[in-house]
Amino acid sequence: MNNELENNSSLEKKVIDLSLKLILILILVAWCAMIILPFITLVLWAVILAITIYPMYKHLLKLLNGKKAFASTAVTIILLCILLIPAILMIGAIVDEAKELKTAFVNKTLVVPPPNPKVAEWPLVGKEIYKAWSSLSTNLESAIVTYHDQILEVGQKIVGAMRSVFSNIMMFTFSIIIAGIFLAYSDESEKSTNAFAKRLVGSKGDEFNKLVIQTIRNVSKGILGVAFIQFVIMGACFMLAGVPLAGLWAILVFLIALIQLPGAIVAIPVIIYIYSVKEPVPATIWAIIILLCGLSDNVLKPLLMGKGAPVPMIVIFLGAIGGFMLSGFIGLFTGAVVLSLGYKLSGIWINYDSPQPTAKKE
Repeated sequence: MNNELENNSSLEKKVIDLSLKLILILILVAWCAMIILPFITLVLWAVILAITIYPMYKHLLKLLNGKKAFASTAVTIILLCILLIPAILMIGAIVDEAKELKTAFVNKTLVVPPPNPKVAEWPLVGKEIYKAWSSLSTNLESAIVTYHDQILEVGQKIVGAMRSVFSNIMMFTFSIIIAGIFLAYSDESEKSTNAFAKRLVGSKGDEFNKLVIQTIRNVSKGILGVAFIQFVIMGACFMLAGVPLAGLWAILVFLIALIQLPGAIVAIPVIIYIYSVKEPVPATIWAIIILLCGLSDNVLKPLLMGKGAPVPMIVIFLGAIGGFMLSGFIGLFTGAVVLSLGYKLSGIWINYDSPQPTAKKE
């Protein structure tokens, strides 16, 4: 009887001791998570960038005879130039256009071209657009007073978008620098990641690591790559065609492409404007060029996203869209990775007890 009581007392002590240890570990983990939380987006983007550009880093490492510091620094500088130079040019162009617009408005030299009479024939919204456009072209000051609230709302949205763009550029700048540090310690990072994956899923650790890496690279190529290509080519077309605020239209193309909508959505109002200010023949030529650029994602996306994919492309696509709706821009990657891992794990679970095919005896 005494032995039984002693055993129960010893068991209770062990349970209490284990519970206290678990509580302390959970507190420590939660505390660490709260400390790292403000930097989580930066770190995630740095990891995504490091994984995406690792092949380029590896190739450069061979050219530099294995000098990791030089290779990672060179990759970082190249990426910063790719990000910052177009951003500075774009912001400069937008600021210049805004200054010119303000100067023309103050000096009362701002002229809005009259609309084409065919605008009024557009279904549903044609008459309202024609009326507002005509008002702007004939009596700009009166039209601004009439549509003051709408213009103010649009202006606030544009300013908010510009602030968001600037903050994202700053965030990506720091993420690129952190990604360069990750690349410099890529061997150590790979060993740690493999060890962590094996602790989680055992012998399947390497397979899941490859899945995450390939998914991130596919999303980078198929979503970010296509969005950037459309941003560049359509922005160039807008500038060459003489479209006002070409930089803003190009940014809109990039944002729309990120949420997996066709760039043709932006091309349509631009084409309407071109037809209203140019002769039919050059307007038609520009319309065809811009429309083809807007629809180019239908060709580029399957080529880039599906190449070498470890899971069906539809899984990556749905994960990217769902992740974007759930977590914003970074959800393009986290959503695709999580859904791909879930798809792979569900396949392993479904086929876990399935008999393995045996070789036929001859």
